Amino acid sequence: MDLDDLPIGRVLTRREALAVMGSSGAILLLGGSTSSVSPTGRRRYPCVVRPASTAGPYYVDEKLNRADIRSDPSDGSIKQGALLALTLNVFRVARGTCSPLKDAIIDVWQCDAEGVYSDAEDPRYFNTVGKKFLRGYQVTDQNGVAKFTTIYPGWYPQRTPHIHYKIRSPRSATSPYEFIGQIYFDEATSDRVYAKPPYSARGKRSVSNVTDRIYNSDGGRQSMLTVAPNRDGYSGTFDVALDLG
Repeated sequence: MDLDDLPIGRVLTRREALAVMGSSGAILLLGGSTSSVSPTGRRRYPCVVRPASTAGPYYVDEKLNRADIRSDPSDGSIKQGALLALTLNVFRVARGTCSPLKDAIIDVWQCDAEGVYSDAEDPRYFNTVGKKFLRGYQVTDQNGVAKFTTIYPGWYPQRTPHIHYKIRSPRSATSPYEFIGQIYFDEATSDRVYAKPPYSARGKRSVSNVTDRIYNSDGGRQSMLTVAPNRDGYSGTFDVALDLG
């Protein structure tokens, strides 16, 4: 059963995001102290609007403040798979400006190479209650950046490869906010990753982006992560902007 996200405060809803982006996505270049300079001398950030998505049934607030989410604190084991260095850049859109969102809490959770989530029970496939692998959160720095070390996610029936993320305000915030989304991957990259161990032991995956219901209904094309190979595996940077008024 899918659990829809419940945004608090003023963030871009799925409908609002898709209306702004149309079918191809959108980058909003708004005034602020940013990474590029406009003709008027004002610096600008590229604010990328993303559609909200379902949290799914496997979200658990483990309160694990860590950048490397591969290990299981219960026994020290490390989940094997293609290493993925994931960087999230979070911005806020407010009063016509775009700026880094500092002190936002970003939760990340995903399945392992076998399509299994930790601390969850699925009567058909697994029971991992008490385990905490591939879960964690980071707080964005003054540049709105949070970095995670994880693995390329596996697949499971009905779902294409994806990573869940939740962006939420600090508990001390006077205007709380929450935004939930999913990150998706290029099909060709997934095919290359899954052709090697430990993924290859599962055989050919049974679902792709185009056959994934949530990918299609929640604007998956606007939530793609472009990854690049590096010495240790892959790396990718994902930008997301929240409209906080």
